[in-house]
Amino acid sequence: MSFYLPLGQDDNGADRFEPTKATESPWDSAMQHGGPPAALLGHQLHVDGLRLARISVDFLGPIPRRELRVEVSTIKPGRLTYLNEARMVIDGRVAVVARAWHIAPGPRPPAETPGTTADPLPGEAQEFAPEFGDWGYGHAIEWRSSRGDLNEPGEAHVWSRVRMPLIDGVEINGQDRALIVADSANGLSAVLPMDKWLSIPPTMTTTLMRPADGEWVHLAAVTQLTDDGLGLSSGTLYDQTGKIGEVAQPLVVRAR
Repeated sequence: MSFYLPLGQDDNGADRFEPTKATESPWDSAMQHGGPPAALLGHQLHVDGLRLARISVDFLGPIPRRELRVEVSTIKPGRLTYLNEARMVIDGRVAVVARAWHIAPGPRPPAETPGTTADPLPGEAQEFAPEFGDWGYGHAIEWRSSRGDLNEPGEAHVWSRVRMPLIDGVEINGQDRALIVADSANGLSAVLPMDKWLSIPPTMTTTLMRPADGEWVHLAAVTQLTDDGLGLSSGTLYDQTGKIGEVAQPLVVRAR
């Protein structure tokens, strides 16, 4: 099992994929959760010798769980910094666009900054409440809450372990693991009941200092709302060594 099955390339050289049930959104079984598409585009934006430092993913509408292709283009090449773009096309429509800045690693600077670590990894996994149903993305990941509760509103600190590869036949890496869960910040830390309120992020930005090391990624997420229907979900990403990056998602907040 994986999030995507590779289908080869189309006549224009774009890679084609079939999303599996593991990409399934909790709100509509025919749609994808935003995490797997973000990770897939990030994976396809790889640049040899450089490291993805920031990715901005724009969701242009619901993402159908149907065959797709990924188009990649270079915007600003370079040896130290490199900007490129990927587009997820489904049924002839661009559903997701991602832009990524890559930075070349270099010599160790002559200064150190104090490191921070996440809460300890709890010993037991936590499941989503039954009313969420058997949705693929939620069950494709093992969740362990270190602060807050998966099924209660409010700030949440959660360890995650992706149970399968992003792409069938391709070994999952630390960047994949971080981006698969990064778009979950708003869902994990929602402050209003999700059966009565929509909290929609049209875009997500993740900044990574480095890929995750090991199987576990921790996301410490919090959501803040304005008094006129906007919000911001933000999160800090860790592995078991320390901080690896940050996530930000602006929100549209409306009653269902």
